[in-house]
Amino acid sequence: MTEWALRPATDGDLEALVELRAVAMRPDLERLGRFDEHRVRQRMRDGYRPAHTSVLEVPGFPLPAGCLTLRPDGERPGTLVLEHFYLDPALHGRGLGTAVLRSVLDTVDGLAVRLTVLQGSPARRLYERHGFALASEDPIDVHLYRTPRRIVS
Repeated sequence: MTEWALRPATDGDLEALVELRAVAMRPDLERLGRFDEHRVRQRMRDGYRPAHTSVLEVPGFPLPAGCLTLRPDGERPGTLVLEHFYLDPALHGRGLGTAVLRSVLDTVDGLAVRLTVLQGSPARRLYERHGFALASEDPIDVHLYRTPRRIVS
């Protein structure tokens, strides 16, 4: 298992995370015929919330190794939205995404979590292994939902 840590994001992280998103999203967006050099970056700039975003650091790996945002759902009290969960593609297949997701979900005891993935994204399997189920879908997006969990000690 690769060593890793999450740290709070800052305003200064934005452009590095914009580029990470562009690299991470490109294969799925190209597969769907929806990759746009400008839009893939602008969507991250428009939705960036450093107060709810964490940057993934991996010793010896250039920053950022990854990121994720976990924010309150403004429409559903008691629910969080997981978004902008990206790992540098060079880190895929090492169990890192699983470890980070498990750690983050362990911190949200008693809250539901929802997220959206692109149709055909391999990330969907990761989320389903962690208790997310289909809420709805359309030709582009798959909306997943995880019911509240209580950790029993």
